[in-house]
Amino acid sequence: MAIESSVIPLPSELVVPPAAYKAAAGELNIYLVVFFSTLGALIGSLINYALADFIGRPIIYRFANSKLGHLLMLNEEGIKKTEAFFDKNGAISIFTGRLIPGVRHLISIPAGLSKMNLPRFILYTTLGAGIWNIILATIGYSLESVVPKEMLMTKVMEYSRHLSIVFIILGVLVFGFIVYKALQKSK
Repeated sequence: MAIESSVIPLPSELVVPPAAYKAAAGELNIYLVVFFSTLGALIGSLINYALADFIGRPIIYRFANSKLGHLLMLNEEGIKKTEAFFDKNGAISIFTGRLIPGVRHLISIPAGLSKMNLPRFILYTTLGAGIWNIILATIGYSLESVVPKEMLMTKVMEYSRHLSIVFIILGVLVFGFIVYKALQKSK
Protein backbone atom coordinates (compact mmCIF):
# COMPACT_ATOMS: atom_id res chain seq x y z
CA MET A 1 0.00 0.00 0.00
CA ALA A 2 2.94 2.33 0.55
CA ILE A 3 3.87 1.74 -3.09
CA GLU A 4 0.33 2.64 -4.19
CA SER A 5 0.55 5.98 -2.42
CA SER A 6 3.90 6.81 -3.94
CA VAL A 7 4.40 7.89 -7.53
CA ILE A 8 4.40 4.23 -8.60
CA PRO A 9 0.78 3.55 -9.59
CA LEU A 10 0.12 0.15 -8.05
CA PRO A 11 -3.65 0.12 -7.50
CA SER A 12 -4.94 -0.74 -4.06
CA GLU A 13 -7.62 -2.77 -5.83
CA LEU A 14 -4.98 -5.44 -6.38
CA VAL A 15 -4.23 -5.79 -2.68
CA VAL A 16 -7.15 -4.90 -0.40
CA PRO A 17 -10.08 -6.87 -1.89
CA PRO A 18 -8.14 -10.15 -2.13
CA ALA A 19 -6.94 -9.70 1.46
CA ALA A 20 -10.52 -8.98 2.59
CA TYR A 21 -11.71 -12.00 0.60
CA LYS A 22 -9.24 -14.08 2.62
CA ALA A 23 -10.48 -12.42 5.81
CA ALA A 24 -14.02 -13.50 4.99
CA ALA A 25 -12.70 -17.04 4.54
CA GLY A 26 -11.15 -16.85 8.03
CA GLU A 27 -7.53 -16.62 6.87
CA LEU A 28 -6.95 -12.96 7.88
CA ASN A 29 -8.46 -10.36 10.20
CA ILE A 30 -10.57 -7.79 8.31
CA TYR A 31 -9.79 -5.01 10.79
CA LEU A 32 -6.07 -5.57 10.34
CA VAL A 33 -6.49 -5.58 6.56
CA VAL A 34 -8.08 -2.11 6.71
CA PHE A 35 -5.65 -0.84 9.36
CA PHE A 36 -2.48 -1.93 7.58
CA SER A 37 -3.67 -0.90 4.13
CA THR A 38 -4.48 2.57 5.48
CA LEU A 39 -1.16 2.73 7.34
CA GLY A 40 0.67 1.75 4.15
CA ALA A 41 -1.18 4.44 2.19
CA LEU A 42 -0.19 7.01 4.82
CA ILE A 43 3.48 5.96 4.76
CA GLY A 44 3.63 6.21 0.96
CA SER A 45 1.91 9.59 1.07
CA LEU A 46 4.34 10.90 3.67
CA ILE A 47 7.26 9.86 1.47
CA ASN A 48 5.80 11.78 -1.48
CA TYR A 49 5.04 14.76 0.75
CA ALA A 50 8.61 14.85 2.05
CA LEU A 51 10.14 14.47 -1.40
CA ALA A 52 7.96 17.25 -2.82
CA ASP A 53 8.74 19.49 0.14
CA PHE A 54 12.51 19.04 0.21
CA ILE A 55 13.36 18.36 -3.42
CA GLY A 56 10.36 19.48 -5.46
CA ARG A 57 9.89 23.00 -4.15
CA PRO A 58 13.30 24.32 -5.16
CA ILE A 59 12.99 22.65 -8.56
CA ILE A 60 9.51 24.10 -9.19
CA TYR A 61 10.58 27.61 -8.21
CA ARG A 62 13.76 27.41 -10.27
CA PHE A 63 11.76 26.17 -13.26
CA ALA A 64 9.09 28.89 -12.83
CA ASN A 65 11.81 31.55 -12.90
CA SER A 66 13.55 30.09 -15.96
CA LYS A 67 13.07 31.17 -19.58
CA LEU A 68 11.32 27.89 -20.37
CA GLY A 69 9.06 28.36 -17.36
CA HIS A 70 8.15 31.84 -18.57
CA LEU A 71 7.47 30.47 -22.07
CA LEU A 72 5.05 28.03 -20.44
CA MET A 73 3.47 31.02 -18.63
CA LEU A 74 4.79 29.98 -15.23
CA ASN A 75 6.19 32.44 -12.75
CA GLU A 76 6.96 32.58 -9.07
CA GLU A 77 3.85 34.63 -8.33
CA GLY A 78 1.61 32.01 -9.99
CA ILE A 79 3.27 29.24 -8.01
CA LYS A 80 2.73 31.18 -4.79
CA LYS A 81 -0.96 31.69 -5.66
CA THR A 82 -1.31 27.98 -6.32
CA GLU A 83 0.30 27.23 -2.97
CA ALA A 84 -2.05 29.70 -1.27
CA PHE A 85 -5.04 27.98 -2.92
CA PHE A 86 -3.79 24.63 -1.69
CA ASP A 87 -3.15 26.04 1.78
CA LYS A 88 -6.76 27.17 1.91
CA ASN A 89 -8.35 24.15 0.20
CA GLY A 90 -5.75 21.47 0.81
CA ALA A 91 -7.75 19.49 3.35
CA ILE A 92 -10.68 18.84 1.02
CA SER A 93 -8.27 18.33 -1.89
CA ILE A 94 -6.35 15.66 0.03
CA PHE A 95 -9.51 13.97 1.30
CA THR A 96 -11.28 13.80 -2.07
CA GLY A 97 -8.03 13.11 -3.92
CA ARG A 98 -7.50 9.94 -1.88
CA LEU A 99 -10.80 8.66 -3.28
CA ILE A 100 -10.04 9.31 -6.96
CA PRO A 101 -7.98 6.84 -9.01
CA GLY A 102 -4.97 8.38 -10.67
CA VAL A 103 -5.10 11.31 -8.26
CA ARG A 104 -4.78 9.23 -5.10
CA HIS A 105 -1.11 8.43 -5.57
CA LEU A 106 -0.13 11.98 -6.65
CA ILE A 107 -2.15 14.23 -4.32
CA SER A 108 0.64 14.27 -1.73
CA ILE A 109 2.93 16.13 -4.11
CA PRO A 110 1.07 19.47 -4.13
CA ALA A 111 0.64 19.11 -0.36
CA GLY A 112 4.41 18.84 0.05
CA LEU A 113 5.09 21.63 -2.43
CA SER A 114 2.80 23.98 -0.54
CA LYS A 115 4.13 22.83 2.83
CA MET A 116 0.64 21.89 3.97
CA ASN A 117 0.32 21.60 7.73
CA LEU A 118 1.62 18.09 8.39
CA PRO A 119 -0.90 17.04 11.09
CA ARG A 120 -3.77 18.16 8.80
CA PHE A 121 -2.19 16.31 5.90
CA ILE A 122 -1.91 13.14 8.00
CA LEU A 123 -5.50 13.47 9.23
CA TYR A 124 -7.09 13.95 5.80
CA THR A 125 -4.85 11.39 4.13
CA THR A 126 -5.76 8.83 6.79
CA LEU A 127 -9.48 9.62 6.54
CA GLY A 128 -9.57 9.47 2.74
CA ALA A 129 -7.38 6.37 2.48
CA GLY A 130 -9.29 4.73 5.33
CA ILE A 131 -12.65 5.25 3.64
CA TRP A 132 -11.29 3.96 0.32
CA ASN A 133 -9.78 0.90 2.00
CA ILE A 134 -13.00 0.20 3.91
CA ILE A 135 -14.92 0.31 0.63
CA LEU A 136 -12.46 -2.04 -1.07
CA ALA A 137 -12.39 -4.36 1.94
CA THR A 138 -16.17 -4.45 2.02
CA ILE A 139 -16.25 -5.42 -1.65
CA GLY A 140 -13.68 -8.19 -1.17
CA TYR A 141 -15.28 -9.44 2.03
CA SER A 142 -18.81 -9.55 0.61
CA LEU A 143 -17.72 -11.26 -2.61
CA GLU A 144 -16.22 -14.24 -0.75
CA SER A 145 -19.58 -15.94 -0.32
CA VAL A 146 -20.86 -15.33 -3.87
CA VAL A 147 -17.87 -15.22 -6.23
CA PRO A 148 -15.40 -18.02 -6.87
CA LYS A 149 -11.78 -17.10 -6.15
CA GLU A 150 -10.80 -17.14 -9.84
CA MET A 151 -13.50 -14.52 -10.63
CA LEU A 152 -12.64 -12.19 -7.75
CA MET A 153 -10.40 -9.73 -9.58
CA THR A 154 -12.82 -9.41 -12.50
CA LYS A 155 -15.64 -8.47 -10.12
CA VAL A 156 -13.42 -6.18 -8.03
CA MET A 157 -12.27 -4.28 -11.12
CA GLU A 158 -15.87 -3.95 -12.30
CA TYR A 159 -17.03 -2.52 -8.98
CA SER A 160 -13.92 -0.38 -8.72
CA ARG A 161 -14.63 1.21 -12.11
CA HIS A 162 -18.15 2.09 -11.01
CA LEU A 163 -16.92 3.54 -7.73
CA SER A 164 -14.17 5.44 -9.53
CA ILE A 165 -16.71 7.13 -11.77
CA VAL A 166 -18.81 8.13 -8.76
CA PHE A 167 -15.79 9.54 -6.90
CA ILE A 168 -14.51 11.37 -9.99
CA ILE A 169 -17.89 13.05 -10.38
CA LEU A 170 -17.94 13.93 -6.67
CA GLY A 171 -14.38 15.28 -6.94
CA VAL A 172 -15.31 17.47 -9.91
CA LEU A 173 -18.37 18.76 -8.04
CA VAL A 174 -16.32 19.58 -4.93
CA PHE A 175 -13.64 21.28 -7.02
CA GLY A 176 -16.31 23.24 -8.91
CA PHE A 177 -17.84 24.34 -5.62
CA ILE A 178 -14.45 25.50 -4.32
CA VAL A 179 -13.77 27.47 -7.51
CA TYR A 180 -17.29 28.95 -7.38
CA LYS A 181 -16.78 30.07 -3.78
CA ALA A 182 -13.38 31.54 -4.63
CA LEU A 183 -14.85 33.48 -7.56
CA GLN A 184 -17.71 34.75 -5.39
CA LYS A 185 -15.26 35.88 -2.72
CA SER A 186 -13.07 37.75 -5.24
CA LYS A 187 -16.01 39.86 -6.47
